[in-house]
Amino acid sequence: MRWSSALIPTLKETPADAVAPSHILLLRAGMIRQLGAGAYTYLPLGLRVLHKAEAIVRQEMDAAGAVELLMPALQPVELWKESGRFETFGDLLMKLTISGGHHMALGPTHEEVITDLVRDLVRSYKQLPITLYQIQTKFRDEPRPRFGILRTREFLMKDAYSFDADVDQLGRSYDAMYEAYCRTFDRCGLPYVVVDAESGPIGGDASHEFMVPCSTGEDKVIQCPSCNYAANQEKAEVGESAAAPQRADAPPYEAKPTPGKRTIRDVCAFLKVDEATSGKLLVFLADGKPVAVLLRGDHEANEAKVRRAFGAAVLAPADPDSIQKATGAPMGFLGPIAIKIPMIVDRAVTAMETIVVGGNEVDVHLTGVVPGRDFPIDRALDLRNADEGDPCPRCGAAMVVKAGLEIGHVFKLGTKYSKAMGANYQDEKGTEIPLIMGCYGIGVNRIVAAAVEACHDANGIVWPLNLAPYQAAVVPLQVNNKAVMDAAEAIERRLTEAGVDVILDDRDQRPGFKFKDIDLIGIPLRIVVGERGLKDGTIEMKWRHESESKNVPLETAGDAALAELKAARDRLAADCQVRREQRAGAKPS
Repeated sequence: MRWSSALIPTLKETPADAVAPSHILLLRAGMIRQLGAGAYTYLPLGLRVLHKAEAIVRQEMDAAGAVELLMPALQPVELWKESGRFETFGDLLMKLTISGGHHMALGPTHEEVITDLVRDLVRSYKQLPITLYQIQTKFRDEPRPRFGILRTREFLMKDAYSFDADVDQLGRSYDAMYEAYCRTFDRCGLPYVVVDAESGPIGGDASHEFMVPCSTGEDKVIQCPSCNYAANQEKAEVGESAAAPQRADAPPYEAKPTPGKRTIRDVCAFLKVDEATSGKLLVFLADGKPVAVLLRGDHEANEAKVRRAFGAAVLAPADPDSIQKATGAPMGFLGPIAIKIPMIVDRAVTAMETIVVGGNEVDVHLTGVVPGRDFPIDRALDLRNADEGDPCPRCGAAMVVKAGLEIGHVFKLGTKYSKAMGANYQDEKGTEIPLIMGCYGIGVNRIVAAAVEACHDANGIVWPLNLAPYQAAVVPLQVNNKAVMDAAEAIERRLTEAGVDVILDDRDQRPGFKFKDIDLIGIPLRIVVGERGLKDGTIEMKWRHESESKNVPLETAGDAALAELKAARDRLAADCQVRREQRAGAKPS
């Protein structure tokens, strides 16, 4: 490829509306352009990177035994109503009406479509297990598209679905996809971490997310530096703390007037106490029935943990009227003493000697309340979000919090969709049994963005070798000098014949101008041919991630470049093999 024939509109200045490094650099490197909010055109360089990520994903899915198909983006709304997700997915579902008055949706995911397909085509245990996948454009009416291609309304996704006869088969299918994801991200050169996760609106049981730590990540990853436990904040558990001993001589609690002070911050400021010494009683509707949880005032409730604690299918914060009716107390002054509804106490409260809580009447809070003495602790569970410094649930060490960007997610769905949609198979005895499903998604666009977020410097992108739009750039410094151009073209031909993606920068520009563009774009290997070098019989070679260049003989320049690229690929392959060996024997399920 000749640079003069390509479409590479690089920018020298940072676009005013770009904040995330990936957004800034992909725009500046001439890889993407915005059409509208949450919709981007991939220019030739960006498309090359996207295709390379897609190819790695496809190769690893095929190697894991998954079978590729392609499903429509346009989906009948009736399927979503049949599964029960039409209401729960909410406004994120892009809905439209086509001719004939048919109500359709643009698919953000394809659980309903694949289940509808498989219930017609898979009828016997002899056809199981099977994993089907596609790489398809998805649509989601994202209310706040931001950070370039990180959060968009239209995106490219690999989604796979496993269908199994029993839980053991599901475990094997899940493990195969988990390993395929690890291999995919290893080959992409991404510094990812695998974390325990909640299934969210997809539904299901076991779940893992693949996260790339980066400053612009919108997820919180809780990690233990001692034992490598990792989970997103929705799922992360908190290790137990020792319960506070009850003092027999503790004085009785006191009622304190707190006029107009409803929030924890306002109450604690008014009473001149630390928020960590206070408690807040939160009321939820668990399957429509009021329930309460008591947390330390500076902690946040984890609704997934609360939902599981009460064994509820649906959990929602109670409205003020429901709270007043259920407890007889006003919102903002609720407390655990003489509570009239089921209550579970967060374990952190049991480690407190005394606590400041609501007095169950307007403008009153209580100080000196002793947990377990002044109100019963029938159940103490982990009900809150884990945070920096909390004890690890496995080893007790202090955990740390990092921002993370999700690039992949795997779920054990079980029979959530097969039961709702009547997707059954016949076992050996002819009995109809619901198919057991798994779901596995990779954001292909996010691989591209995550690579930039994790791999960049002050000069631009530093692409991992397997994702780079071109692996090498040959740069003749004097394009009007025939000897220089002949030498450059000879090196380009040698690399191209060997299967290397290479671009020849034949622009009549100053060397510094060319080098800045190549660094901005992030091409891994730069090969420079100039008049001075030709006189010495050498060319210059420099890796993007290294500060120093080196000279190699002109007559062996092509072979030297190929040797450099092969050594880089071999190092990556060796690293991938080490990671595979480290994972060997591990059972993510």
